[in-house]
Amino acid sequence: MNDRAIRFLVQRLGRGHILAMSTSVHTTSTAYRESAGAAQLRRLTDTSTEASLLRLEQLAHLMDSAILLPGINRRVGLDAVIGLVPILGDIAGMAIASYIVYEAKRLGAPRWLVWRMMGNVAIDGAVGSVPLAGDLLDAAFKANRRNVRLLRRHLERKGALRPSEIEGTATRLD
Repeated sequence: MNDRAIRFLVQRLGRGHILAMSTSVHTTSTAYRESAGAAQLRRLTDTSTEASLLRLEQLAHLMDSAILLPGINRRVGLDAVIGLVPILGDIAGMAIASYIVYEAKRLGAPRWLVWRMMGNVAIDGAVGSVPLAGDLLDAAFKANRRNVRLLRRHLERKGALRPSEIEGTATRLD
């Protein structure tokens, strides 16, 4: 199939779909581009360890430190905001945090790590259930970021993930 035929198919099939071209795929004979929607869907459904951990890190950032409070330069997330709603907010926050624990189990985390992560979620939920004072402590505890950091460290030590930091010392060569 040549480039002209691919462009024709994209135009014909693209009615009502996203036509923005984002990534290119090269084969031995031709190169074609896939739509931005298809690339986004592929990123969301990728089950590799790196992609899953990236999604979990983004979720943890959103839940624990997405909003910068002006004046005090303190970061809070949606977990602290939805925790202001009595009972339902805390349940919703614990459900999202439990998803991170579920993904950790799916990625092969050992039992002791899953239990430690569940303990962080339980502490976050118990402390957050106390009106007002619990919400302030909930904003400081950041259980989701803590759990993703534990999972990343485990996967790096196990060898399933490349280290995010380079260990060693640097010497200047002059």
